[in-house]
Amino acid sequence: MRDRSRRHVLDAGVRHVYIKPRRPRLNGKVERSHRIDGEEFYRLLRGVVIDDTKLFNDKLQEWEDFYNYQRPHAGLNGRTPYERFRQKVGLAVSGV
Repeated sequence: MRDRSRRHVLDAGVRHVYIKPRRPRLNGKVERSHRIDGEEFYRLLRGVVIDDTKLFNDKLQEWEDFYNYQRPHAGLNGRTPYERFRQKVGLAVSGV
């Protein structure tokens, strides 16, 4: 972790713990996210060369919006992460 980021985290009272790379049992959610990105987002780009950072970031933002607001997740009983978030914080879930 970079020094500036590390200081910010420590100043906020958060203890940063490093884990070994490629250990799904230690970092399952992130490892799963990387797998889904590879299977779904990067597959959409297969064969397409995007050498424009803004265009790539726009495509990535579109994917993240779809993933969080429209794509049902089996682990959330068919809900989207956004629907689950709203349920968790006690907000009504309506058509997104």
